[in-house]
Amino acid sequence: MAREPSTSDPIEPALIVGRKAPAFSLKRDDDTTVKLSEQKGPWVVLYFYPKDDTPGCTTEACDFTAGIKQFEKLDAVVFGCSPDSTESHRKFIAKYKLKVPLLSDPDHGVMEAYGAWGEKVLYGKKTIGVIRSTVIISPEGKIAHHWRRVKTAGHADAVRERLTALRAAAG
Repeated sequence: MAREPSTSDPIEPALIVGRKAPAFSLKRDDDTTVKLSEQKGPWVVLYFYPKDDTPGCTTEACDFTAGIKQFEKLDAVVFGCSPDSTESHRKFIAKYKLKVPLLSDPDHGVMEAYGAWGEKVLYGKKTIGVIRSTVIISPEGKIAHHWRRVKTAGHADAVRERLTALRAAAG
């Protein structure tokens, strides 16, 4: 029997394939502003991660960087997004020679809109923070695929494979 949701249950935003992606305007690592509305044309891969220069986040950023040419061949732009400052992003990029632009969302507004901020369990303890997740947004600005929770190892490859399939299906 299905249980009724309680008022204390977290409410996740409805990122539904085919629906318009939530608009965003965020500062990039170079202090320019990136707006989703200005990304018409390419596919957009937007991945959310907890913190610059930590083991899992470094693995993920380096894997996306290693595959950046393949994403470009698929007519896709890749953005990483965390609550870190643009200055922190610049240091992270320089340290690992990252090729992926990093977006700063210090107030978590975009992360909340994309279901990437909320309750998670870390080492058996419930906390509130960034939920590692990824969204592919179509050239028309619609949600094409959403990974609600991801593991870093091999994730960039899985995103590239899914993007390849989505592009093939789109004709």
